[in-house]
Amino acid sequence: MIMNYNNFEIWFVTGAQLLYGGDAVKHVDAHSNEMVKGLNDSKNLPIKVVYKGTVNSAKEVTTLMKSANNDEKCIGVMTWMHTFSPAKMWIHGLQDLKKPLLHFHTQFNKEIPWDTMDMDFMNLNQSAHGDREFGHIISRMRKPCKVVVGHWQDLKTQHKIAVWQRVCAGWADAQDMLLIRLGDQMNHVAVTDGDKVEAEMRLGYHVDFCNIATLRDYQNDVSEKEINDLLEIYNQEYDCNAIKDGSFEYEQVVKAARIEVALRRLLKETGAKAFTTHFDNLDGIDQLPGLACQRLMAEGYGFGAEGDWKTAALCRTMYVMSLGLPNGCSFMEDYTLNFDGENSAILQAHMLEISPMIAEHKPKLEVHKLGIGGKNDPARLVFTSKVGEGTASTIVDMGNRFRLIVNKVDCIKSKPLPKLPVASALWIPRPNFEVGAAAWIIAGGTHHSAFSYDLTVEYWQDYAEIAGIEILVIDENTTIDNFKKEIRLNEVYYLLNKALQ
Repeated sequence: MIMNYNNFEIWFVTGAQLLYGGDAVKHVDAHSNEMVKGLNDSKNLPIKVVYKGTVNSAKEVTTLMKSANNDEKCIGVMTWMHTFSPAKMWIHGLQDLKKPLLHFHTQFNKEIPWDTMDMDFMNLNQSAHGDREFGHIISRMRKPCKVVVGHWQDLKTQHKIAVWQRVCAGWADAQDMLLIRLGDQMNHVAVTDGDKVEAEMRLGYHVDFCNIATLRDYQNDVSEKEINDLLEIYNQEYDCNAIKDGSFEYEQVVKAARIEVALRRLLKETGAKAFTTHFDNLDGIDQLPGLACQRLMAEGYGFGAEGDWKTAALCRTMYVMSLGLPNGCSFMEDYTLNFDGENSAILQAHMLEISPMIAEHKPKLEVHKLGIGGKNDPARLVFTSKVGEGTASTIVDMGNRFRLIVNKVDCIKSKPLPKLPVASALWIPRPNFEVGAAAWIIAGGTHHSAFSYDLTVEYWQDYAEIAGIEILVIDENTTIDNFKKEIRLNEVYYLLNKALQ
């Protein structure tokens, strides 16, 4: 699935008024154009910023916000108050706006021109209080909004805007995301299930059931040429020394390639961006499609094992948000524990389905027994993950709300697993194993997660803000007492908020 950000835009609108005369507005417009050009020319923003002009009245604001809603390329709106823009003129436009909002507290000049500053300069450069006027109405309206403070030329400031842009891209992508489930949830498992109707209302994506017979039918139409072409790709991208021509393992790789071609075609023709599988529902399929899932994740498809549609959707959104970043992301599962004092850690793996995007070295293509599911020996990519910081995230359905849980983790060097030939990672949750694992359990976190080396907590905070869902962060500052208090306060907030609706 090839995608990029070229079809996305962020609209930039500057607030002003006509009190200071037409010449002042011309200066505001010129400064805004130069700022937007500078932001784009910096190459630090992944998505193009488009200047949509200066607004000076409620009618202009409302017209622009309605246009943003109706423009498919626009995925977010940035506002800046160059001069004092009376905030009541923004009310109706902000009520109409359905796209993510960022308020940029900056000014055109970086430093005060101490020797030359006069009243004309003061009247023109009023963002110091114009942005506060705008901020008041945002707060009064309870409008979700990211506030970025800093000079527009500063790298740190541009980085914060870039984070928000990437989250906007993930959010926009989710609004027409189709997710297909090849099988249902694992029997009686609670955490991977949830309210699909509420998910579509709140998070955007649509979840459909797809009978495994559909994949079987696609599989029967795969040609030998398609399989051979894919086998050549395997030879180029992976260490295939364990696969000998004519061997049983080779034949299983051929069958895995047939499944991959069929699954990719099914996803493409249905328009699905994410999918789930279930090892207990594979009628007519030779093996659990581990290799196919691993490779499709690396191409951008969201994936969840055992019918976990919420994690599958989150993995897709995570991939879109991190597009072009260097270190990779993957579906993950908490597998088993390693108690080792301060280095106690959690082995992350799954039966097969971990993305090669996070591999430390070139993955090995191997075939081994699975011991579950009752199917033939499946092909899979075997590797260990890179060492480094990351975030593990999950969304759970709490009945009256969705909760996003984010844990900062440290991936450490793993030992070989000669008897467990799967892809794996070994990480220590922050602030340490005991507190991090306990907090995740207390929050109701899943045994699956969407893992990224590139996405920081800030990305997920922006995502939760846009989605209007609860977020709980587990990091180096977490204590169990404060974490429990936060959960209790959140419970009161959401219960009262629902009662007032």
